[in-house]
Amino acid sequence: MHPGKAMTQTEGTDTPLVIDYYTDVLCIWAWIAQRRIEALADDWHERVSLQHHCVNVFGDTRRKMATQWADRGGFDGYADHVHAVVAGYETAAVHPGLWRTVRPTTSANAHLVLKAADLVASPAVMVDLAGRIRHAFFVEARDVSDLSVLLSIAGQADLPVVDLQHTLNSGEAAAALLSDYDTTEQHGIRGSPSWVMNGGRQILYGNVGYRVLNANVEELLRHPEQEASWC
Repeated sequence: MHPGKAMTQTEGTDTPLVIDYYTDVLCIWAWIAQRRIEALADDWHERVSLQHHCVNVFGDTRRKMATQWADRGGFDGYADHVHAVVAGYETAAVHPGLWRTVRPTTSANAHLVLKAADLVASPAVMVDLAGRIRHAFFVEARDVSDLSVLLSIAGQADLPVVDLQHTLNSGEAAAALLSDYDTTEQHGIRGSPSWVMNGGRQILYGNVGYRVLNANVEELLRHPEQEASWC
């Protein structure tokens, strides 16, 4: 049990707390947050339902590096930034070649495969696959903008690759992904990672520590009747 978690699994309502979780799979802060969402699952089990959504942060990495990182060294400067960021996080190991020798062109293909997994399997499977894709990129330095790499990862997770491919070919995954991107704008999501709770009234954004995240979850589960504003 993590510090600050005083409530038992049986207290409060039996209705799970839905957390809409917005990330880009290439985002280093989402990789750092990976252990925190795993800890939420370990602590709360079925009491919390994580709904994974995709945010467009690394849709075009070459353009991003040529504009936002142009005066800071481009890809190499961003690689230095990423390695400096993770230096203080033991649970967020990264490969030495990350963003130096392995430079995905886009996060969109990974997001498409994630939405396909959601459609052919379940939201829980999508969350699991997102973790596997992140591990493949950040730890193994695999190019997760390559569809063949992504489908290989999905196959290793025992997902039906033929069904995933059909969903990709039909455009269903693309439609679901674009819906995610639209919802991101509607909720005013600022970036990755973002946790949206309480019907959109409560948003945690960025490098949120587990104590803060867990405290918000615990309070909402303890007092679900107070979620709406009655003023």
